[in-house]
This record gives sequence, C-alpha cells and structure tokens, in this order.
Amino acid sequence: MSRAPARKRVIVAGTAFGRIYLQALARAHERYELVGILSRGNAYSQACADHYGVPLFDAVEHLPKTVDIACVVVRSGATGGAGSELAQQLLRRGIHVLQEHPVHHREIAACMQAARQGQAAYAVNTLYPNILAIRRFLAVAAYLREQQGLAYIDATCNSQVAYPLLDILGRLAGGLRPWAFAAPAASVGAQPFTRLNASFNGVPISLRVQNQVHPQDPDNHSFLLHRLEVGCEAGVLSLCDTHGPVLWNPRLHAPRDSTDRLIMAGEGSERLAGPSMVVLDPQMPASYHQVFSKLWPDAVSVALDALCDDIDEPVRRLRSGVWATEVSMAWREMNSLIGMPELIEPPIPRALPLAELHRRADAVHPPCADPSAQLLGALPL
Repeated sequence: MSRAPARKRVIVAGTAFGRIYLQALARAHERYELVGILSRGNAYSQACADHYGVPLFDAVEHLPKTVDIACVVVRSGATGGAGSELAQQLLRRGIHVLQEHPVHHREIAACMQAARQGQAAYAVNTLYPNILAIRRFLAVAAYLREQQGLAYIDATCNSQVAYPLLDILGRLAGGLRPWAFAAPAASVGAQPFTRLNASFNGVPISLRVQNQVHPQDPDNHSFLLHRLEVGCEAGVLSLCDTHGPVLWNPRLHAPRDSTDRLIMAGEGSERLAGPSMVVLDPQMPASYHQVFSKLWPDAVSVALDALCDDIDEPVRRLRSGVWATEVSMAWREMNSLIGMPELIEPPIPRALPLAELHRRADAVHPPCADPSAQLLGALPL
C-alpha cells in the first residue's frame, strides 16, 4: 500500500492579503502544513500566529531549515514594497516561493536567477485565473478555440486587477505573443472607463479599464472586477462576473425560404428550437463572505498545487517564469498607454435593497397574448 505524499511545510510572509493564503492553507491542510508566519512583528501578525498556533518569525535567517514553500504576500517593487527582495532571499536558501502579483518583469528575472542559485521553484500568483468560475470559463473557451477559433474577446476590469486580466486574456487567446496595444480611444466627457484595443496571439481584443483609484482606499470603489466575453462561429461565451456565472449564447441563425424571407417557425427552423441562453456554471457564491473565505483561498491552493508541479518537475520552471515575465511586460506596456489612474475620493457606496430590485423587475409584465397563436413558417408556393 503506497503512502500518501508528505505535506509541504509552508510559511506565509505578510498578514494583510496574506490572510487569504492562511485560509487557503487551512482549507487545504491535507496537502499543506502552515509552520509559521514571517512578518516584521507587529501586533496583528502576532495575533495571526497565535490564532493558527504557529511561530512568528521576523527574519529569513530565523526560519527553520525544514520549510518547503514560502508564500510572499508583501508588496513588490512594482507597488512600492520589498516583496521581491524577500522572495530572492528565500529562493537563495532553497525555499520554493509563490509570490503575489503584481511583479515587475525585471524583478521576476532577478527572482528566477535567485531560484536557479537555490535550486528552487518560483512562481507569480495572479490569483484570478484560478477562481473556479474563470477556470471553467477558460476550459470552455479552449474548446471553442480548438474547434472554431476565436473571433474576438471583449474584456472589462478595474485597473487594480488589470495584471491578472492580461494573464486571463493570454490563456484565452492560447498565448500572449505576439501582443499589441492601440492608443486609448477618445472619450466624450468624463468617463470612468478607458477604452483601448489590443491583439494577443492574433485574437482581436477590446478592453475597458476603470483606471481610477481612491488613494486612501485603493481596494474599494471598483464598479466590477472582471467581465469577459469571447465570440466564435457558434456563439458567444460570457463570464458575467469574476465569480460567475458562465453563460453560453448560441448564435442566432435562421435559413431563408424561396422568397428570401427568414424561416422562423416550422419545418426548416429546427435549429431555433434550442435554448437561446445556457448557464454553464450556476455555482455562484452566495455572498462576498464566501468569496473571501472559500473562492479566493481555493484559488491560492490551485496556484500552490501548480508550484508543487514545478517543484516535482524542474523542466516546467522555465516555462512558468517565461509566462510570468510576458504577463508583466504586457501589463507594463498597457499601463504606459492608459497612464496613471485618476485619483477619486467618492463616499462609501450606498447599498440598495435587493427586495426592491426584485419588486421593480416583477412589476413589469408581458402583454396579454393568445398562446395558441402560431408564427408562420415557410409557405408552399
């Protein structure tokens, strides 16, 4: 009887967004063991360590030699932090590293070099491509691409999550290279979204980016995170929100009769009998509490599993590094076109009662009609 593989011993650096990583390890405890938190030693980090029953370390030199993986959830140089320098220290000690995005491509190159020196695996976690709904969206889109190719991609996001969006777009297109961005389109009046066109691997892309940020509250005030749509010969696949649902709209096509009129009923219109819209992934989270406690942590565990594949198969590491580098380079190029975010300071958004939204929708009724009336199909002439 074969023994189950030993759990990877993991430390988490950072306890802001690092809480998602800590929750990921708690949910995936059969595969991973949290053995410590690396932090400067503030009271909150100590409280986190006490909560999980693990030691708090304030320096890389104090980590035990038995650590397998470090999750670096500290801002990189791209956002004014020292996360990449920390990642390099860990990698040189032979500790495998999963680093939270965004990371500048030069920092990725330095981390890859440190990884080679320490014979360790290194990966950048863009998180959102591993959200369950997006993984399902990507799986269906890959089938569309294989069968018919993609006619276009339409994408919308907030600038805070544009980095992972480019990762998603590259996966949708079957690769990032060659990529190109056009200058943003002119706008009429004040617009919250910047519009620009792009192309990844030959697939045309239209982008809308809410390039706005609240300087004191950058994690809030987004109209949405991601919204995606891909079109092919057979129809349109849509991701309504980062967390689902995934919708499929078969393409409307009706044949013509001998008088050049569309056949909309009866013989010859069999194709129109199918559903006009199908929900492919109905498992939407019931609340944002579930997003934070389940969906995002599970996406982290998917990234950790991929890192473990790189650990077990060193030949994979270069490919992972090249992909991360290309995503970062595309992000830098796009940012150079859309410019710095507009600084906004709106108040806390007011919530609207869901019951009233339902009431307003339910108050609109279809007109009275005779359901027995039959639409004319093709007529014998």
